[in-house]
Amino acid sequence: MNIEIIQIPKIEDNRGNISIIENDVVPFEIKRVYYLYDIPSSSKRGGHAHKEQFELLIPLSGSFDVVLKNGKEERIIALNKPDKGLLIKSNVWRELNNFSSGAVCLVISSGVFDEDDYIRDYEDYLKHLNA
Repeated sequence: MNIEIIQIPKIEDNRGNISIIENDVVPFEIKRVYYLYDIPSSSKRGGHAHKEQFELLIPLSGSFDVVLKNGKEERIIALNKPDKGLLIKSNVWRELNNFSSGAVCLVISSGVFDEDDYIRDYEDYLKHLNA
């Protein structure tokens, strides 16, 4: 599957931890950053694939699951550590669910918002893969 866990550098000391995201951590030029928060535990987010864009998902607080599909297999990745991000490359279907109370998901994207880059229907996604 076209995904990868990215280790985010962490500096630890007795005052707490700090993680730094710079160009050498993210394997693409950063074009957009947004975050999801105040998500009810029963809600689902995502439910789409990108034709071109890459995204790096980082759980800044709490935890959530990412359901990933590529038309052949399905994987569920639990994200719960702010020093580990999930890189989702193009043409991977993603759904986020099982949010803990207070969960915050930071998303770093390789592109600005472009509705034409989204595939929002799973059947259309499967057709896109077979085209």
